[in-house]
Amino acid sequence: MSGTSLDGLDIALCDFDTNGVPSLLAATTTPLPKDLAQQLARLSQIQRLASNQPQCVTNDNVHLQAVADRQFAEFSASAVNQFIWAQQQAGVIHTDSIITAIGSHGQTIRHWPTGDTPYTVQIGCPSTLAALTGIDVIADFRQKDIALGGQGAPLAPAFHRAVFAQAQHTIGVLNIGGIANLTLLAADSTLGFDTGPGNCLLDSWFVRHHPESAQQYDADGQFAQQGEVVPALLESLLADPFFSLTGPKSTGREYFNLAWLDAWLQQHPASLSHTDVQRTLLELSARTVVMEIQRLGIQHCYVCGGGVHNTALMQRISELAIAQASCQVHSTEVLGVAPDWVEALAFAWLAWSFVQRRPSSLASVTGASRDAVLGGLFPAA
Repeated sequence: MSGTSLDGLDIALCDFDTNGVPSLLAATTTPLPKDLAQQLARLSQIQRLASNQPQCVTNDNVHLQAVADRQFAEFSASAVNQFIWAQQQAGVIHTDSIITAIGSHGQTIRHWPTGDTPYTVQIGCPSTLAALTGIDVIADFRQKDIALGGQGAPLAPAFHRAVFAQAQHTIGVLNIGGIANLTLLAADSTLGFDTGPGNCLLDSWFVRHHPESAQQYDADGQFAQQGEVVPALLESLLADPFFSLTGPKSTGREYFNLAWLDAWLQQHPASLSHTDVQRTLLELSARTVVMEIQRLGIQHCYVCGGGVHNTALMQRISELAIAQASCQVHSTEVLGVAPDWVEALAFAWLAWSFVQRRPSSLASVTGASRDAVLGGLFPAA
């Protein structure tokens, strides 16, 4: 799994029981090479036209996309092969063990499910990945849901229901990646949607003002904690139409990016400090999450994703959740799943569901016309 943060590839080795409940045998994250991450970020940037349709910024986008498609697959294959070798050396995988399949999300470079012709694009050539690893690959998970009229995202709520649902309680599962998404698990229903930016704006603003930093994120929210919330700026950001939409809804860095932020900043004094903007962006991520927690009446919310390591963000979400929604915020660790690996486990589960021919999308989440088996098979043979 590689998400909108563009920080690394999460790899999880999973074993499933007959009910599709996974056991996590081993996991690791391989950082994306900086030049590849920059190329992927460029491909995901768009400019808006009067028709509100996306237009490529580069004149030779097809070539750049095709090259990145192969490069990301080659990077993924190298990371998988190294991971398997390490697990063989550790005795986790026996040399005669057979891995059924690789469930590959690929890297989203464009997600536009609400246009006149909805689409979503994930690159990371699955045929290349299968050829270089010698393992069957199951990929292309989002396209069928788009074809059925859905958003194509988020896909994790079906996995959340399979693994985290509690018969007697209604709970929420919050994933904070580049984009934050929230799942409601009730006894008789499952809902889920993107709430807006998680880490993406925080990371981008930090990198803009720390271009030489070895880390591409605001560790523990230290940069944000040096500033103060700017109420007028926060009010402007919260006025974006996306936040007033109810699900199904999904988004990505093609919407929430520095160009989006700069457009709002033009309405405010140029003298705003960099740290005050960062603190306001943190408040935006926290408030847009808690607005939905409150609206859905969630009283216990379990958090996963890279955002759990931003202590300032987690503290603010917890404070707001208690004050505005009487909601307790926990890590998914409490439910037996380490927060760093939930998304990778989800795409392993999607691959398992494909092999079993079990529906793995939820129309109640994405807005599709029906639930469906997602993915396509790319054999290694």
